[in-house]
Amino acid sequence: MSLPLIGAVVPAHDEEALLAECLDGLRVAAGAVADRARVRVLVVADACTDGTAEVARAGGADVLLLGARNVGCARAAGAAALLSAYEPAGWLATTDADSVVPPDWLAAQLGAWEAGAAAWVGTVEVLDWAGLPRAVHARYRAQYDDHGEAGGPGDAHRHVHGASLGVAAAAYRAVGGFPPLATGEDVALVARLDRAGLPVVRDGAHPVATSARTDGRAPDGFAGHLRGIVRSVFTAPSGSPLGTPCPEARRGDSGPAARIS
Repeated sequence: MSLPLIGAVVPAHDEEALLAECLDGLRVAAGAVADRARVRVLVVADACTDGTAEVARAGGADVLLLGARNVGCARAAGAAALLSAYEPAGWLATTDADSVVPPDWLAAQLGAWEAGAAAWVGTVEVLDWAGLPRAVHARYRAQYDDHGEAGGPGDAHRHVHGASLGVAAAAYRAVGGFPPLATGEDVALVARLDRAGLPVVRDGAHPVATSARTDGRAPDGFAGHLRGIVRSVFTAPSGSPLGTPCPEARRGDSGPAARIS
């Protein structure tokens, strides 16, 4: 009996500088589950003008060329390709080209899948804050931590990040997949899963390392969130506390698929 297949989707727009490290992380994570699953990595090179596709191939990934310049379209196209392949994936994982998954990232998702989860929602962390003031890091950490516990084991946060997300193929198809949004396609997918009453594991124990760049590839995505923190830090009245979060203003909604990203 063959091992189950996990498809890992990496949308990328002009990411030749960071993609190799992303793929290195996925390679290590795939090795950690080699006795339980096979992993196929697909980089969706979306409207690239640099060597992203070449870096992807050199890193052992398959490449899908796209001209949408839209991260929702890119994630959806990658998922569709993996689900319609000669041997379709049974589980889809997705991360971002400027992010590095931890060694146990796929193992955590595989465990959730084996336990009957329809999806797995992870967290991110910024390891290198070079170029940004310490106050920005402090404000970000306070806001991120403020999400707090959501009510029980396996449900430890309410963040949603396309950089750390997995979903069973059947559940993905059932809710219509990623919508073609320029921003928020990840939140929209998880919201669909929640509305359908499907079991979603929210796991904060395996954070993905992501970049602290404020010039991101998706409008109002994680980089946009960091830009907002920079603005709030430098426009805060003198002497005001930098660590006082306002959750509802950050999230935009208070439902299960709320996020900071």
